[in-house]
Amino acid sequence: MSIHELASPRTDGAEELIQGLMSRPWGQVSPSIYETGRLVTLTPWLTGHAERVDFLLAGQRADGAWGAPDGYGLVPTLSATEAILAVLHRGDAYPDRAALEESVTRALGVLSRWLNEPGTSYPDMPAIELIVPYLITLINDRVAAPLPIPEGMSTAALAMIRARLASGVDLPDKLLHALEIGGDAANGAPAVHVTPIGTVGASPAATAAWLGDRGLLDATHPARRHLEAVARRHGGPVPVGMPITVFERGWVLSWLTRAGVPFEAPPEMVADLRAAIGPVGTPAGAGLPADADTTAVALYALAALGEPYDPASLRAYEIGTHFCTWPGEQGFSVSANAHVLDAFGVYAAGRGEEAPGYYRTAIAKLVTLLRDHQRPDGSWADRWHASPFYATVSCALALDDFGGESAAPAVQRAVQWVLDTQREDGSWGRWGGTREEAAYAMQILLLTRPTGDSRHTDAVAGGHAYLERSADDPDGPALWHDKDLYLPSAIVRAAVLAARHLAGRFLGTPAQTWVE
Repeated sequence: MSIHELASPRTDGAEELIQGLMSRPWGQVSPSIYETGRLVTLTPWLTGHAERVDFLLAGQRADGAWGAPDGYGLVPTLSATEAILAVLHRGDAYPDRAALEESVTRALGVLSRWLNEPGTSYPDMPAIELIVPYLITLINDRVAAPLPIPEGMSTAALAMIRARLASGVDLPDKLLHALEIGGDAANGAPAVHVTPIGTVGASPAATAAWLGDRGLLDATHPARRHLEAVARRHGGPVPVGMPITVFERGWVLSWLTRAGVPFEAPPEMVADLRAAIGPVGTPAGAGLPADADTTAVALYALAALGEPYDPASLRAYEIGTHFCTWPGEQGFSVSANAHVLDAFGVYAAGRGEEAPGYYRTAIAKLVTLLRDHQRPDGSWADRWHASPFYATVSCALALDDFGGESAAPAVQRAVQWVLDTQREDGSWGRWGGTREEAAYAMQILLLTRPTGDSRHTDAVAGGHAYLERSADDPDGPALWHDKDLYLPSAIVRAAVLAARHLAGRFLGTPAQTWVE
């Protein structure tokens, strides 16, 4: 029985959220400009084609670009531009050709400005060094003035990957998520296999690239049926990753349990989470490789629900200085290491003196690692999320719970940073106040030890008021890193629900005024 089955009173918002995880097991993810653009190019025969084109046109900014600031717009803008060029080149039956031509003209203008600016850096997004040359090559085949490939990127790696695909040699599992970069070689690649639910790499674009025109000829093909089902989720547009079953459940359960939100965990969900963890952990969903981040969060959630599971599978990701997200990862994630600290810490705490010595050693190593990567202002930044509030809540909570007294100064600096960065309306955020980032800031204030700062209560009250005022607003902008930014709606709602629960309890607000 879950420890939360005995909690009272029941939080209706949490129950509804949990029911949503069960009724929509592939996950709840925002539609993606990048991924939708790839389907416009690759599968014009698929249900919802015109709606996907409409989605691209509607998402274009006034300056001609798509996506978020600070370099995050490059990949979605390239994808949307190439997709609209493909529609024009094929002569698809779209009612407003002039709108397509005007959109492409503006988009090519902004891309030319961006790509001709020397020294421009771009966010650390998955496969960006492959996706950008892939899209620019496709665009340059259809325009008179070719776009330059950014410094540090080239088509050389694309050529190697395509040669491997054509020869039938297996690709690393992580590359299947971006199989579309394989171009014609991805179509029916013999070394690529469809999962039982019809996906390749948990990506509509990768699935479409592998399926090719066989989907047009065979309406019963599992990959086509999968794409049809995903496209119906948003009436045509598609997300960047699906399914994300384990990822979504692990994060939702972790946010709720850590904050003490009362809910009833379905026994079958807990059993599925346990069953997903194999010798090297668990993937975020079918078609993806196992990774340390998803594994660690799932393990933490199980332990918090009273179902501890030995985290020995995480040892496969230890590479000396840190824990990688997956073997061969190019880069480093503080949030993944913070989540490994959570998993080891909660397991070791439950075992007490019986905990293997390895976990105590690893915990000390991780505490030092996180402290050393804290930025001078008290925050952390991470490769899996655009906002420092996500990285900071991950690190601050793990250090506060499992870092001991040596971690206390780092946690206090994080709290001070949160207090220093609150906006006048009570919110927090990188580009503007958002419910998601406010939820992370509130958890840092309410789930770590008090610092004695006189601003603390007013900050919580201001944040609580902001979350209440914005309760009916959309879930928020896309801030999570994949091939482009995405919004995992259920995960964000769980974080907000946890923050509202904590704030209501701290401020003594009656439950009926803050429950979702």
